[in-house]
Amino acid sequence: MAAVCPISPVRPADSASNARQDCNLDPQSSPVNGLNGVEEEKDQPNRDPRGPSMYIPVSELAGAYLGDNIAAVMGIHPEYLHIFWKTQHQLLRMDGALSLPERHYVAIMAAARHQCIYLVSLHSSCFLQVGGDPRWLEGIQQAPIKLRVLNDLNKFLAHRPWMLAKEHIALLLRPCGGNSWSLAELIHAIVLLTHFHALSSFIMGCGIRTPQSQLSNSRPPSPVESNETLNSAEEAERVVAEMLKLNEEGEEATREEMETRFEKEKIESVMVTANGRITQCFFSPAIYRFLEHPEFGYIDFTRRGEQAPPTFRAHEFTWDCHGYSLMHGLYSEIGQLLDEKFQVSYNLTYHTIATHQGVDTSRLRRAIWNYIQCIYGIRYDDYDYGEVNHLLERSLKVYMKTVTCHPERVTHQLYKDFWRQFKHSEKVHLNFLLLEAKLQAALLYVLRAISSCKT
Repeated sequence: MAAVCPISPVRPADSASNARQDCNLDPQSSPVNGLNGVEEEKDQPNRDPRGPSMYIPVSELAGAYLGDNIAAVMGIHPEYLHIFWKTQHQLLRMDGALSLPERHYVAIMAAARHQCIYLVSLHSSCFLQVGGDPRWLEGIQQAPIKLRVLNDLNKFLAHRPWMLAKEHIALLLRPCGGNSWSLAELIHAIVLLTHFHALSSFIMGCGIRTPQSQLSNSRPPSPVESNETLNSAEEAERVVAEMLKLNEEGEEATREEMETRFEKEKIESVMVTANGRITQCFFSPAIYRFLEHPEFGYIDFTRRGEQAPPTFRAHEFTWDCHGYSLMHGLYSEIGQLLDEKFQVSYNLTYHTIATHQGVDTSRLRRAIWNYIQCIYGIRYDDYDYGEVNHLLERSLKVYMKTVTCHPERVTHQLYKDFWRQFKHSEKVHLNFLLLEAKLQAALLYVLRAISSCKT
C-alpha cells in the first residue's frame, strides 16, 4: 500500500517521483514488547543517526520506514501499525464524502489545535499535491466558510468534548447559503478531526522528530534533570504484585462504593499536574495562522469550586452497542476499521512487564484506558476505579494526562520520569492506549450528540 501522503513533510519542492514512499505494513522484523515484550531487532542500517524519536534510541526501533518517523516508532508493534495505516488510508485516500484537499485541510486544522508542527507541515504538503488552493495555506481566514465553520467542533473535540450538544450538530447541518454540511460529510470530518487530535498526542508523547527539523518548533525544551528518582527495579515489581493481589482478592465492591471511587478519582485527577516541570508554550506562526480562539484549551472536567458537567454514563451510550452501530450506518468502512483499531490497541500484549514474563496485563491496560476516559468525564459502571491508584503511580498519571490533554507540553523529562525499568516498546504501547482512549472518548460525545439530533 502506498504511503498516505507520498510527499516528504518538510520538502514540498521534491518531485513526486523522488519523494514517493511506501509504508511497509508487514515488516519482516520481529515484534517487540509493549506492556509485553520479546527480542528487539538492533543495529538497523541506513537510519538518521539522530533517530525518528527524540526519546527512543534508534536501536530500540523495529526497522526503516523510508523517512516516515511515525511508522518507524509504531512499527515496534506491527499489528497496530497495520490497522492504523489501513484506517488512515481509508480516511485520506479512499472513497469518501470530502474531497482530497478538504481532507488534508481538516487534518491541518486538527493538528494545529495541539500545535503539532509535524502534521501541519506534512498535510500542507499533501494538500498542495492533491490540488489544494495554495491561498488556503495562508491561514484559516483564507479557507472557504464551509471549513471555517468547523472551528467550534474542532476546538471542542480537541479539548472539551463534553461541551458538544445536539445544537452544535444541527447548526452545521442547517442549510445556509451553500455552506451547510451533509451528514456524510460531517461524519467524515469528525473522524478526521478526532484521528489527528489523537495522533498529535502520540507524536508528542513519543517525541517523534519532525523530519528536516530546522523547522521552528513551539514545544518547550526539557527542563534540567529532576532530583526526583524512583527505584526502577521496585517499580515494575510493585505493578506486578498489585495485579496479582487484585486477581487473588476477587472481592467485588458494591455499586455505591464503585460510584464513590469514580468520583474520588475524577476529583483527584484535577491535582495531577506537571507542576514546575513544564515551560510556557508559544505558538509558531506556522501553527497560529490555522487557529481561531487559540486560547481555548483543555480544562479539568471537574474543576475545584465549580459544578462539574454531568458524568457520561458509558452503559447508556457505549461504543459497542451505540457508537459503532451509528458509525457503521453512516460510514461503514471506517466504523469497522475504528472498531478493529480499538480492539488491537486494547488487547495487544506479549504477557510481560519489564523483565517479568508470563504476566496478565489486562488489569493494567484497563486501568490506563479507563483513567483517560475518566479525565473526560466518562464512567464505566462495572469498573472499580479503586484499581487506578493501585496500578498507576503519580509520575505515570502526570505523563498520561499531559500527553492526552496538553501534548504540546510533553518533555523528555516527563517521558523519563515514569516506568523507568520498562522498555521503550512498552511506553509506545502505552501511547497507543492513550491515543485510542482519547479518540474513542471524543467520538462517544459527538456521536451521542448526533444521535440526539436525529431523534
